[in-house]
Amino acid sequence: MAFNPLEDVSINTIIGPGSFIRGSLAVSGFIRVDGDIDGNLDTPSRVIIGEGARIKGNVRSLYATIGGVVQGDVIAPEGVVVLSSGMVLGSIITKRLKVDEDVILNGACVAVNDQARFDAALAEYNNRRALGESFASRMGRS
Repeated sequence: MAFNPLEDVSINTIIGPGSFIRGSLAVSGFIRVDGDIDGNLDTPSRVIIGEGARIKGNVRSLYATIGGVVQGDVIAPEGVVVLSSGMVLGSIITKRLKVDEDVILNGACVAVNDQARFDAALAEYNNRRALGESFASRMGRS
């Protein structure tokens, strides 16, 4: 039986309520954030951003569940769920997107369930970031 990171429910790292991290964070497994991060968050697995969590930076993961605030871009190839308590002030690039009612989402959103189109959107995002351009400006937003 092959390992499926979307079925892995064991959380490897927890940033608890009241915790504050300044600087980018890279973890090797499933992470839950209930505190604050001032920097980018990168994991090859899943991330849960709890209702009281705030991240000022980009989030890259396989799959993201957002219940708190992310002020930055979210890239999660396998899926993004933004809960009703969640807010994303940045772009989202994913293959699958679920957004609950009353969510604040301010940025470009690309949700394509095709690997080639996802790869093209991600390449364009990376190119625009390298040039210092906003991905949202391409979508007619600033």
